[in-house]
Amino acid sequence: MIPIRNKGGDSPRFNKQATREAPASRVVPKPVPGRQVKDARGYQIEQLRRRFSPKETNHENGDTSLFFNLAPSDPDFPFDLDHLEVDLRIPAAYPAAQPQLLVKNTDIPRGFAINIEKGWGKLAEEKKGATLLALTNALDKNLESFLSEQKAETVKLMTFKDTKPEPAPVELVAPPKPPVERKPYIPLDSFTRDQIAEAKARRAQEVRQLDARMGKLPAYQRSSDGIIYTLPLEPKRRAQLPVGLQGVNSVQLVIPLLYPLQPLRVLLNEVESEDAEPVEELFSQKAMERKDMTLTSHINSLAQNLHALVKEAQKPLPVSVPVALQPADPNTEAKQAEHSSTLGGGKTHVHVIPRPPEWNMGDSSESDETDEDYSEDEDEDEGGATIGAEVARTSIPTQTSETGIAISFPSIELHGIELLQISTLNLSVKCNRCKTLNDINNLTPNTLKPSSCKKCATPFSLTFRPELIHANSTRAGFIDATACTIADLLPSSFIPTCSSCSTPSSQPLLSVRGDTTTNVCRTCHHRFTFSLPTVKFLSYAPGANSPPPPTAPRRRLEKLGLHAGEPLPDRGACAHYRKSHRWFRFSCCSKVYPCDKCHDAEEQHEMEWASRMICGWCSREQRYAAESCAFCGRSVIGKRGKGFWEGGRGTRDRALMRRGDKRKYRRVGGTAASGKKKEED
Repeated sequence: MIPIRNKGGDSPRFNKQATREAPASRVVPKPVPGRQVKDARGYQIEQLRRRFSPKETNHENGDTSLFFNLAPSDPDFPFDLDHLEVDLRIPAAYPAAQPQLLVKNTDIPRGFAINIEKGWGKLAEEKKGATLLALTNALDKNLESFLSEQKAETVKLMTFKDTKPEPAPVELVAPPKPPVERKPYIPLDSFTRDQIAEAKARRAQEVRQLDARMGKLPAYQRSSDGIIYTLPLEPKRRAQLPVGLQGVNSVQLVIPLLYPLQPLRVLLNEVESEDAEPVEELFSQKAMERKDMTLTSHINSLAQNLHALVKEAQKPLPVSVPVALQPADPNTEAKQAEHSSTLGGGKTHVHVIPRPPEWNMGDSSESDETDEDYSEDEDEDEGGATIGAEVARTSIPTQTSETGIAISFPSIELHGIELLQISTLNLSVKCNRCKTLNDINNLTPNTLKPSSCKKCATPFSLTFRPELIHANSTRAGFIDATACTIADLLPSSFIPTCSSCSTPSSQPLLSVRGDTTTNVCRTCHHRFTFSLPTVKFLSYAPGANSPPPPTAPRRRLEKLGLHAGEPLPDRGACAHYRKSHRWFRFSCCSKVYPCDKCHDAEEQHEMEWASRMICGWCSREQRYAAESCAFCGRSVIGKRGKGFWEGGRGTRDRALMRRGDKRKYRRVGGTAASGKKKEED
C-alpha cells in the first residue's frame, strides 16, 4: 500500500484506491544482463565460480564439471550432514541440454544419493529458464525433503568368502546377571491339506485385489517372494499421534504364505521401534480376531483407527498366566515358569527368553534312532586401555552446569580420603548410527575429544566436565556426548586427596570398577582406600551439541551376505540339528550361529539364549518365535505336528495309540505305568 499524506499534517494515511494492483500493461519483465544474453552458459558458470569457488574440469566432449561443497543453509536441518559434495556437469549445449548433478558423499547411502540426483532433475524440468545458481539454491531448500523420501532400491554385487568369526572381546569386569526364567513350550496348531489349499486360494485372490487398487501408487513396492508389500499410509488424525509416530508415511504389510491361517503383520516405517512395536503387535491381534476382513480392509482400518490403536496399546496390560498342555511327565522348568508368572503383578527386571524346542529333544543321534519307524517325507509346501603415566592436572570449577550425562558412583567407599577426582577417563561409547561399541581413551577434563566410529566412520566427540567426589557427593562430573551414547566405564585414573594432611596424590591411581584400590600418602604416610562397586550414567538434559534423532531406516547389526526371500545355506540346518531351519543371534555376543552347540564350539564365554533368529526359508531376521517364521509363515522346526511328543499331540498321543504298541507306555512312570498296562490288557 502507498502512504498518502494528509493536507493538514505530516502523518500518513492509507487510501483504499492505492491498494489496487498495477495494470498488466505497466508490468515489465525483470531485466536480463547483456552478458547472459550473449553467452548464457559462460555467465552462469561464472556465477557459480564467484559463489562456491569450485574445482573445474573440462572434458573432451566440451562438457564442464564443477566440484564444490553445498552446506545446508537451514539452521534446523535435521540430518547429520555437514555439506553435500556436488559434481555438477554442464553440457556444451547448455541451456538446450539439461545439467546433471552427481552426489560424491561416501557417508550417504547410494539409495538416498539417487533421491537427491532425481530431485535435481525434477527441479530442472519444473524451473526451465532458471540459472544454475537458482537451481542450486532450490536444491538447498529442498534437500531435507529429498533425504526424507524412501530410500531408492539399488543392486550391490558381493563376494562371499569363508572367514572365521572374529574372537569376542574380553571384558575386564562383567557385572552379575540375573537368572533367566524359562517358559513352558506350547506348540502351535497344525493345518490340514484342505485348510492350506483354501488359505492359499483366498490369499491369491486378496493379493490380486491389493495389486489392482494400490499398484499404481508411487510408494507401492512388492518383494521378490511376494510376502512383504510397502504401501503408503496417511493416518486420519495424525495430530493426535505421539511425536514418535507422527512421521509415519508408509507401512510394510507382511502377508504369510498361509494367510489367513497365520497372523497378518505390519511394520511402520520412518518411526522409532520403541513406539511402533506395541502398535504392530496389537494390529496382529486385531487381524486374527477379524479373519473375515480382506487385506485392503485391514489397511483402510489401520489408516482410520491408528490413533485409537496407539491409545489402546499404551494402556497397561493385565498379567496373564499362560495355560499349557500338561505333558505326561512335567519337568521342573515348566513348574518354575508357572510359579514365577503368578508372583506379583508388576513388571520385573528379568527378561524371559524361551528355549528353542529343538534343543530340548536331545542329541540328533537319539532322535534319528527313535525316528526310524515313523519317518515320513517332508513336504516343502506344508512346512511352511592404555593409561598415561603422567596427566596434566586441571582445576575444577566451583559450579558445573547440570547438562549432559552425569557420572555417579552410588556405592562408593572412601576410607582416609577427603576428596576424589577423575584425572583420566576411559569410556566405551555406542555410535548412534550403527550401534557399534567404540573405546575412548585418555579423556582429560574440559578438553574436547574428537573421534569416529570404527565401523561406519561417523564422527563424534566427547567433553568431560569434572566434579569433586566427597562424603556428601557421589557425582564425578558430566559428559557432553555428540552423535554417541555412553555404554560403560573402562579402567580410569583417579587423584585422591589425603584426609590427614589434605595433600593430593602426586601420581594418578588406576582403578577398575569393582576392585579396591589401596595406597599410602607420600607426605604423611597415611593409608587410604577407595572402591567403586557400581557406576551409573544419568541423563540430566541434552547437551549443547546433541544431534537430532535419526530418521534413516533401521540398520542391521552386521552384514551376513543374506538376501531376503532366499533360503539360508542348507536351510539353516547344522550337524547337530538337521531339522532346525533357522539361525540364532545370541544375546551374549550378538553373533549368529545355527545352534547352542555351534556357539560353544567357536566361543569361549558362557552361552546366553538367543532373543532373535533368522529364518532358514526366507533369510529374514526377526524376534524369536517358537515354531514358525513371522514373515513367510513356514515351520522352522521341521514338519509341524508330526513329531513324537510335542506336548502330547504328536505321533505318541496315548489316546490314539493302540494298546499293543510297545511304544505306548515307553518313558512313562515305571512300575505304576507297567501295572496300568497289565490291567488294560
